[in-house]
Amino acid sequence: MTKFFNADDGAKLAYSDEGSGLPLLCLAGLTRNMADFDYVAPHLSGCRMIRMDYRGRGQSDQTGADSYTVPREAQDAVQLLDHLEIEKAALLGTSRGGLIGLFLAATAHDRLSGLCLNDVGPVIERAGLENIFAYVGRNPASATHAELAAKLPASMQGFENVPEGRWLDDAQRHYYETPDGLEIKYDPALREAFMAAFEGEPADLWPLWDATAGFPVAVIRGANSELFSRDSYEEMQRRRPDGIYAEVPGRAHIPWLDEPESLQVIRDWLAACG
Repeated sequence: MTKFFNADDGAKLAYSDEGSGLPLLCLAGLTRNMADFDYVAPHLSGCRMIRMDYRGRGQSDQTGADSYTVPREAQDAVQLLDHLEIEKAALLGTSRGGLIGLFLAATAHDRLSGLCLNDVGPVIERAGLENIFAYVGRNPASATHAELAAKLPASMQGFENVPEGRWLDDAQRHYYETPDGLEIKYDPALREAFMAAFEGEPADLWPLWDATAGFPVAVIRGANSELFSRDSYEEMQRRRPDGIYAEVPGRAHIPWLDEPESLQVIRDWLAACG
């Protein structure tokens, strides 16, 4: 069941809180929402699974492009933990959610009991960014969920052995079907914020990865990912050889997390966090 809390600037943000056990904060991709974790949720046990819609996404308030930043979203995540009176949580972050996790490792280290990254690291490849630039903030050119689902196998390069019906499930989770066609489930102003964040020279994020020292880490990489390179993946292993790592064959950006390789990493990592 969706609940809401107010951030310190008054924004009303949506979250869900299910299960019991180790607190697991699940943070979604850039344009996504709580539904990002629907596929992995049935496979998790012994966890208190907490999800949130970032501001401007899903059921949360739209607060404008200036507020759609990693630091603000990280602050919102900490305020959600405060609202729930949770001292520490393991953080499972997909893409944008992983960047937020890295930021928190450096700025709120004592609030994390572990960090698992889904297809993201300290270096974001330009080819992957350009894929996102092409669609962020724009409605897809499809009238129905079924029409979009039929197009996705051709447009989503690098995905193989996709479960039956998965593209339709994705379309339904991330777009509204309206009389005028499909609409994104987030504020179109996110495009402005995202483009601004990647102007100029890229920031050096390796210190954020180094800041994870002291708690368990895990990294999942789509073997065909254009956003998260094998070189970055291997450098992360060199810096944290004690981490838990796996590549998921037949996946680009991003694995859905219910693949056997993904589930094994998550389960081993949760055991280490617990």
